[in-house]
Amino acid sequence: MLPEQAKRELIAILGDADFKDDPQSLVTHSYDGTAMQQALPDAVVYPRDTAQVSAVMKVLNKHRIPLVTRGSGTNLCGGTVPVNGGVVMVMHRMNRILEIDLENLTAVVQPGLNTKQFSAHVESLGLFYPPDPSSMAVSTIGGNIAENSGGLRGLKYGTTKDYVIGLEAVLASGDIIRTGGKLMKDVAGYDLTKLLVGSEGTLAIITEATLKLIPPPKAKKTMLAMYADLYDAARTVSKIIENRIIPATLEFLDNPTIRVVDDFAKLGLPLDMEAILLIEQDGEPETVERDIARIEEICRGENAARISVAATPEEANKLLAARRSAFTALARLRPTTILEDATVPRSKIADMVLEINRIARKYGVNICTFGHAGDGNLHPTATTDARDLDEVHRVEEAFAEIFEAAIALGGTITGEHGVGIVKAPFLEWKVGAAGIEVMKGIKAAFDPHNLLNPGKMFAKQTRKRVVIHHG
Repeated sequence: MLPEQAKRELIAILGDADFKDDPQSLVTHSYDGTAMQQALPDAVVYPRDTAQVSAVMKVLNKHRIPLVTRGSGTNLCGGTVPVNGGVVMVMHRMNRILEIDLENLTAVVQPGLNTKQFSAHVESLGLFYPPDPSSMAVSTIGGNIAENSGGLRGLKYGTTKDYVIGLEAVLASGDIIRTGGKLMKDVAGYDLTKLLVGSEGTLAIITEATLKLIPPPKAKKTMLAMYADLYDAARTVSKIIENRIIPATLEFLDNPTIRVVDDFAKLGLPLDMEAILLIEQDGEPETVERDIARIEEICRGENAARISVAATPEEANKLLAARRSAFTALARLRPTTILEDATVPRSKIADMVLEINRIARKYGVNICTFGHAGDGNLHPTATTDARDLDEVHRVEEAFAEIFEAAIALGGTITGEHGVGIVKAPFLEWKVGAAGIEVMKGIKAAFDPHNLLNPGKMFAKQTRKRVVIHHG
């Protein structure tokens, strides 16, 4: 429970309507999109502007009360679960587009703004904001920034970090800082903007973001390439890039995922295929036509069994929507769905998929794999039941071995989901003990009393490395 004095001070800042500590509000904000992670906060607050965020943080700092900032809670690493109790700050009231600057091609927005609504508004003005996480229909810009969200267009256009050029943020002390701005060049000191992007709410509370916009592509074409052999599909990915073609989207679905997605979206996908590549190219009309023709050639050369090009934008959108629905479709299979994101160099995609399949067989668990093949970011997804403790343990052991396999192939433990609680025990595997100490030093400089999203990123204990035996 919050100290009574702190509660009174928070209500004085926010008003009764924007301070909640009833059981329903606490339970509603005790979990996020991550399976099997839950912890009750002591209170939930809904600030309406930066001044209120700053005033709230000054109270929490004075009373040493922890804070978790939250958007829609769609993250998959336990990043917004209040494991140390304290206050959950929900940013949904701060959801405005403050400015679209057509001269500088920038937007200034608040963190609670819905990603898809922002994207649609920008497109209505003849501009383009490329980051497109699968959760974009419900996720917020602030959450995207906290996790450095990726998406289907990441291969060609990059991720959230490539479009955030300035931030306003509140520190644990309640002080307000501004970083970057509407500038294409700025090397005045450390790049605090990039440091805060992907910091998962552990360093500061983002209250405003300046985002880069770009002109939209003039043309777009989408195709499906279907393969009877997994290796042929994976080799195609490397071959396309090797031919100096960078598609806007280059997605991979394995056979179990194809079956589930087709049952969910009713697209008539070929259920006898081992893998499908969903490929989209955009740009100047002539370039798109040339690239799609060349990609088709490459696919045939790598033994694609069937190739189809979407005849209309509606058909193309259906295919992309089906890929975005993969997690939702898989979640229908069993009571608990654990979606991970091991990432490897794209030339190692086939090796990684084979490793995932081998590990799933070894532990007797069901894992479907899909993901952003073009940038090596795979999403092995286990369908299980949290009530079956033995199976859940085997799933956890399988994922530990999958992360080890990704690192062995020159990859990483997470490409876009973040560290949070779930990946914290594995972070040292990737960055090393010295890297962890540097990160802890940065955390202490920003947040000396460990009030901002405590219990995330840094594990109490690093997981022991898995010894992988092949054969």
